[in-house]
Amino acid sequence: MKKHVFLILVGFVFFLQTKSNAQNHRFVDPMIGSEGLGNVFVGPSCPYGMIKPGPDNDLNANSGFTTDMTKPIYGFSQVHVSGTGGGAKYGNVSIMPISGDFETIKQESLRENEKVALGYYSAVLKKWNIKTEITTSDRAAFYKFVFNSNTKNAIKVDLGRYLDESIIPDGREAQQFVGSQVEVISDTEVRGYTKIRGGWNNGGTYTVYFSAVFDQPFTNFSTWKGSTFFPNEKNQVDNGKKTGAMLFFESLANKTVNMKIGISFISTLKARENIDKEIPHWDFNKELAETQQKWEDLLKRVEVEKEASVEKKTMFYTGLYHTMLMPVDRTGENPLWENDSPYYDDFYAIWDTYRSSSPLITLLDPKREIDIVNAMLQIYKRDGYLPEARSGNSNGRTQGGSNAEVVIADAFVKGLEGINYKLALEAMLKDALYPPGGNEEKEGRGGLVDYNRLGYVSTDYVRSGNRTLEYSYNDYCLAIVAKGTKRKGEYWRFIKQADNWQNLWRDIEDNGSRGFIMPKDSNRKWVDSIQCAANNGKISYVPYTPLAQDWPNCVCWWCGVFYEASSWEYSLSVPHDVAMLIKKTGGNEAFKKRLNTLFDKQFYNVANEPSFLSPNLYHWIGRPDLSNDRIHQIIDKNYNSSRNGIPGNDDSGAMSSWLAFHMMGLYPNAGQSYYLINSPYFKQTVIHQENGKDFTIKAKNLSDKNKYIKSVTLNGVAFENAFIEHSDIVAGGVLEFEMAATPSKTWGTKQVPPSKSDQIIEE
Repeated sequence: MKKHVFLILVGFVFFLQTKSNAQNHRFVDPMIGSEGLGNVFVGPSCPYGMIKPGPDNDLNANSGFTTDMTKPIYGFSQVHVSGTGGGAKYGNVSIMPISGDFETIKQESLRENEKVALGYYSAVLKKWNIKTEITTSDRAAFYKFVFNSNTKNAIKVDLGRYLDESIIPDGREAQQFVGSQVEVISDTEVRGYTKIRGGWNNGGTYTVYFSAVFDQPFTNFSTWKGSTFFPNEKNQVDNGKKTGAMLFFESLANKTVNMKIGISFISTLKARENIDKEIPHWDFNKELAETQQKWEDLLKRVEVEKEASVEKKTMFYTGLYHTMLMPVDRTGENPLWENDSPYYDDFYAIWDTYRSSSPLITLLDPKREIDIVNAMLQIYKRDGYLPEARSGNSNGRTQGGSNAEVVIADAFVKGLEGINYKLALEAMLKDALYPPGGNEEKEGRGGLVDYNRLGYVSTDYVRSGNRTLEYSYNDYCLAIVAKGTKRKGEYWRFIKQADNWQNLWRDIEDNGSRGFIMPKDSNRKWVDSIQCAANNGKISYVPYTPLAQDWPNCVCWWCGVFYEASSWEYSLSVPHDVAMLIKKTGGNEAFKKRLNTLFDKQFYNVANEPSFLSPNLYHWIGRPDLSNDRIHQIIDKNYNSSRNGIPGNDDSGAMSSWLAFHMMGLYPNAGQSYYLINSPYFKQTVIHQENGKDFTIKAKNLSDKNKYIKSVTLNGVAFENAFIEHSDIVAGGVLEFEMAATPSKTWGTKQVPPSKSDQIIEE
């Protein structure tokens, strides 16, 4: 975003928030990541909000939206996800204001004067000069339509529109229409539902019910089924065809129509109840202010120095905002079982979010994280397995490990109370002991029979390399919870299995480094080449090297040895035993050289979650200054406050939470109890914790020149470690850095962060 445009947007945001005692939330820009690979949702949402109303102008976009002004809006739908890749999901219950032509169901328009801020979206539909404004509560949205045409005006409710529609039956990752129904209740209310299945997780049928109410009567209406209009016919029942309603407004007060629309996964009456409970008034600005205040209540838990640049604060608070859009709180809206306990959906996917998103929620919103973990356990109790990913009330799909184990272990070691950890261990053991059978992309551990028999996943199964690595870490997390719940037998079994990654460690050299995770077949033999294609009737093979990328050139995207990364990246992903990784690499100097090669030769991909921890790995050789250099290089090159300011799919806040943590000067090793310490981007950051105790991070003399940590004190006492325990943060206090222009030769060099192989394992 050019500088003058950015300043105009900031001014607009300030204008919107004059009534809401605005503080930190004025720095949130939902458009960051709306271009490039970010795929973020740009419409209004409450924290973890169930309804996410927003513009749709690209059926194949994950958020339904592209900033391309040449693509017309075809509607505003009520359910979206944020930051995801692959096939799209949702885009349900499409609303469209129109003027003039009502002869066809399809209506679309280019947009202009688009404005986006936290809790707010507006644009003018150029074709008819209709201004649409949207704000929202948790489960109901508030629309304001301003018509400027002297012809007929209408609002279309389309239940046959949704994202990523495919005419191919059971198309992979495509959504499929199942049915819909619409009913005109009165001249101010319409309700109904739409049923869709499939999408990114290839999930079962989900139903989105809605109820829409208007502040003035429509004069007449027409419903439709298929492509046929039925004037003044109130009901179109579900017979597997697409339905909808066209509501005509012939005389309008001030040419404005206000609409409130509630959604539910239970019933249309529940959707109406959501409106009545959450937006009992007709004051758009009041609802906007309430939504902004909900965000402010969360964002104010982190206070950075007032003197920090607007760009840095915008990047930081938008990072927090993106982290808290998903998973989605559907407590009381579960159509599958009782609704007394917390229920969350759109874990999309834990493979992405366990590394930094879940730990950030734990740090800033621990009560919420407790509810999220308890929701996972409810899913296990009712559906049989913990989710690895979940959307539309269906588990699916797995990308690597069973990483809910990491989320549970992270909560356990950080002392989150109110979670049944014995039940959690039971759920973790189900993943580790019982193959899911059937569709191994849905849940559980694919290739588990191999893993438990051979100690690794063989090439008989897809993603064998990263599955072996991830299962090893999942087993470590399981062992930690087993030990803490006095289950010694399970502890000893799985703490040993946490070394299984070593069974795929091959002593080969590539680009000056030795030792890589490489594929083995089921006969325990190394795989040196893979079949790629048949050319001229002859099968061709390509050598499998640490930089080989078999997908999507030789096999499908999900079918390679490693998922979305090379062995060069994955071979550094042993978060529980970096010390052993260093030993196998050849020692500290060899490991430093290896890390330098990773970054200098651009084998590192900032958009790959398996590499999230990699820039911090210098900590384990006593060189936190080198971690600091890499982290700041990555952020300064790849992140900014523009629309293209997120370097990869945000993946439900994964990329954003990585940024937010590092800007504070901390980074978690998820599933373990500490945070790595790095040079922050702010001279002072105060975390106002739920327990009432503030934790302050100060960087004395921080500047572009003084970018290295020279020394550290915790509550006035010298602190030598380049990592800090979660319990120290929870206790409150002040972590103060003395910054300098050159790296310290002593701080962070003596005691490196914990590793499994360095710890004394007690009987």
